[in-house]
Amino acid sequence: MSGNMMTTDLLIQDLLEYAAKHHGQQEIISRRLEGDIHRYCYRDALRRSKQLAQALLAIGVQPGDRIATLAWNGYRHFECYYAISGIGAICHTVNPRLYSEQIEFIINHAEDSVIFVDACFLPLLEEMAERIRCVRHIVVMIDPEHMPQSQLTLINYEDWLKQYDDQWQWPRFDADSAAALCYTSGTTGNPKGVLYSHRSTLLHAFASRSPDALNISASSVVMPVVPMYHVCAWGMPYIAPMAGATLVLPGDGMDGASLHQLIELAQIDTLLGVPTVWLGLIDHLKRHQLRMDSVKLVGVGGSASPQSLVETLDRDYGVFLLPIWGMTETSPLATLGAPTKQLLAMPAEQRYRLQSSAGKPMFGIELAIFDEQGQPLPHDGESRGLLRVRGPWVLTAYYKNEKPESFFIDEHGQQWFDTGDIAIIDENSYLFIVDRAKDVVKSGGEWISSIDLENVAIGHPEVNEACVIGVRHPKWDERPLLFIVRSQDSDLNKDDMYAFLQQRVVKWWLPDDILFVEELPHTATGKLQKRSLRDQYLDYLIDRD
Repeated sequence: MSGNMMTTDLLIQDLLEYAAKHHGQQEIISRRLEGDIHRYCYRDALRRSKQLAQALLAIGVQPGDRIATLAWNGYRHFECYYAISGIGAICHTVNPRLYSEQIEFIINHAEDSVIFVDACFLPLLEEMAERIRCVRHIVVMIDPEHMPQSQLTLINYEDWLKQYDDQWQWPRFDADSAAALCYTSGTTGNPKGVLYSHRSTLLHAFASRSPDALNISASSVVMPVVPMYHVCAWGMPYIAPMAGATLVLPGDGMDGASLHQLIELAQIDTLLGVPTVWLGLIDHLKRHQLRMDSVKLVGVGGSASPQSLVETLDRDYGVFLLPIWGMTETSPLATLGAPTKQLLAMPAEQRYRLQSSAGKPMFGIELAIFDEQGQPLPHDGESRGLLRVRGPWVLTAYYKNEKPESFFIDEHGQQWFDTGDIAIIDENSYLFIVDRAKDVVKSGGEWISSIDLENVAIGHPEVNEACVIGVRHPKWDERPLLFIVRSQDSDLNKDDMYAFLQQRVVKWWLPDDILFVEELPHTATGKLQKRSLRDQYLDYLIDRD
C-alpha cells in the first residue's frame, strides 16, 4: 500500500525561487574582478538568472547540453548555476588551475557547447581555441566597459542579459535529470567526470545545512572560500538559498588580507575551505595583530586538518574547526565533526584529536572498511581497511562509464564506491583517514601513515608545510622520506626536526631522511602532489647508499 502524499520534483531552480520569495532581501556579496565589492539580494539573483536562462534558450541550448564555466566565486557564476540547470542543461564547472592540457581534455570530453569565462581566464581559452571545436559560444562575465580585446568571437554577459526580461517560468522535468558535472583533479591519469542530478543535489543540501552538519540558517553569513569550480563549492551555492543565508563570494581574493576584509565587511560567521587557506589567513592576522571575532566556525576539508590548526583557531580566536571529509564522487560532503554537547565537554586534547578526524557520516551516508579480500572489518578504532561509501548523493558510475573498477559489490549485492583511502572507524563512528592507498608507506610488511607523520611534523612551530612519501629501500621495501618547508626566517635544521619527531612517533616511523625545500608541488585543488615527488625521489635511499 502506498502512502497518500503528494510527490513534487526536487529541482535546483526551486531553491532560488524559495530564497527570493521568503528571504528576498538577504544578500549575496561578491568581490568582483572589476575591483569593487558587489551587493545584491536573492530577488535580484532570481531575476537575472531567468534572463540568462532565456538567453541560453535563444541560442539553441537543449536539455542535457553541457555548458561550462571557467570562473571564480562570484554572483555571475552563481547565476550560471541556476540558469543552466534550471533549463535542464548541465552546469559543468571547469577548474582553471588544472594544466591547460587537462582543461582541453575536460572540455572536449564533456563536449561543452558554451563556456562562461571570467576575463582573467580568457587567455587559457585563446591558447586552446583551435582544439576545443565543440565550443560554439564564449561568454565573458564582466561589465561592458572592462570587456577584453580578443581574436575570438565573444559575448558580453551584461549586454546579453539586457535583451531579456524576467517574466518567465522555469520548465519542469524529472528530478533525476542531470544538473551539474564536475571532474576529479586527475592525480592519476585523465580527470574523470561525476554527474550530479537535481535530486542528489537537493538531498545533499538538505543534509549539509542541518545542525549536526554545517548548521546553516537564515541567520548565517557564510563564505565558501572553496572555489565554485571545485565540487560546486561543497554545495554552498545550493545550501545558502535553501536556508535563506547571506552568501559571501570572495572572487579571486584568496589571500589573508582580502579574506579578512570581507570577514569584517559582512561579519561572516561561517567559513569553508582547505587548510592552506586558513594557515595563510592566520599568518596575516598574527602579523598585523588582527581579529576575526564574528567567525564562529571554520569548515575544513580537502586534506586532513593538522592538530596545530585546530588548537590555534580555538585558543587564539575562539573558532571551532569543523572537520569535513568527502570527494567529488560524494557531492562532496559525507562526514562532519559537529560541535556536539558531548564533544565540547571533553578535555581539550581529546577534543582536538576528534577535530583532526574526518568526523561522522551524515544521515544517508553509509561507510564501511574492508580487507583486501572484500570482507568487512570491525569499527573498533584499530582495524585499518579500504574505505568504501554509499548513499543517495554518491555516484554509481563515472561520466561515460569510465573506471568501473572503482565500484564494489558486497556479499549482499549492495554497491559501494571504493574511495582509494585506507581508514579506521571507531566505535563512536568517527572516521580517521589513515592514508591514500597509494600513499601509505609499506615498511617491512607494516603500514606507516604518511598523513599522521605529516601532521606531527606540521606541529613544529617553524614548519610551514610537510610532505611524506614512501621510497624504495633494499631491506624494508619502502621507507618514509620527509620534505619540510620552513616558516619564514626559520633556521630549523635536520637534527632539530629529528629531536622533535622522536618525542612524538615510534622509532620505526622516523623518516630515513629529511629534506628542506622552498616549496612543495600541489594539485589544482591544493592537495599535495606526491606523484611528482615519488617520480623524482623513488630511488633516493638506494642511490644515496
